[in-house]
Amino acid sequence: MTNTFAAAVTLWGLLMPMAGEPGSIKALVVTGYCQPTHNWKETTAALQDVYKTDARFDLRVVEDPAFLESPALANYDVVLLNFEDYQRPNPGDKARANLQQFVESGKGVVLLHSACAAWNESPEFVTIAGRIWKEGVSGNDPKGAFKVDVLKTENPIVKGLESYDTDDELFYSLEGAQAIEVLATAKSKITGKDEPMAFIFPLAKGRVFNITLGHDAASLHVAGTMELLRRGAAWAAGQPAVPEAPAAPAAQAAPDPAAPAAS
Repeated sequence: MTNTFAAAVTLWGLLMPMAGEPGSIKALVVTGYCQPTHNWKETTAALQDVYKTDARFDLRVVEDPAFLESPALANYDVVLLNFEDYQRPNPGDKARANLQQFVESGKGVVLLHSACAAWNESPEFVTIAGRIWKEGVSGNDPKGAFKVDVLKTENPIVKGLESYDTDDELFYSLEGAQAIEVLATAKSKITGKDEPMAFIFPLAKGRVFNITLGHDAASLHVAGTMELLRRGAAWAAGQPAVPEAPAAPAAQAAPDPAAPAAS
């Protein structure tokens, strides 16, 4: 057990969200390392900006993916993965199995951009991710401008959203045979195909939202991507994708002019 993991387990109570209003979403960003082209500190700060705009989220951050082994994971409704196992060991089979059990029990997971490579050497990871980065098969267009085509469906994550322009890194040829519901695509300049940018699928009693967008902080501040992240994470947590409007106050009856005045 690493010292950082031991500290995380010992101090897990410090990560537990405070009790919030009914319907609040207890969310945990798990991060701590990525390849040099993915600045996890900056993208994590950007994620905090995203979820500050939806009062339902009580968002915490842990900077050690080994925390995924901890039983404290069960204190959250949704876990957002923002790491990859570039040139270092992944968090291990125990952490992966614990995360899978977490989701299957009825919770949610969100995979951001290169988190599709969080367990690059583990074939079982595709069960959690739906689509994964496969060395020698998957790739990416050079970072640049492209259009994100939001599919016109009744799915609440994208219902009413318009397609939009972004400047990001477009992944192509991710591997996986699991049935997924694609919510947004973008055409790769390399493959010429419409590649999935955001998709969902159920995992036992739980829910997975995988968004391959989010290369850097600037791309995470694009309005369309921010909305996908908010809605997708809420859905994964088992909550309405869009906050429900508060009930209108009950209308008061107009006074009866024939009634006697109060004394």
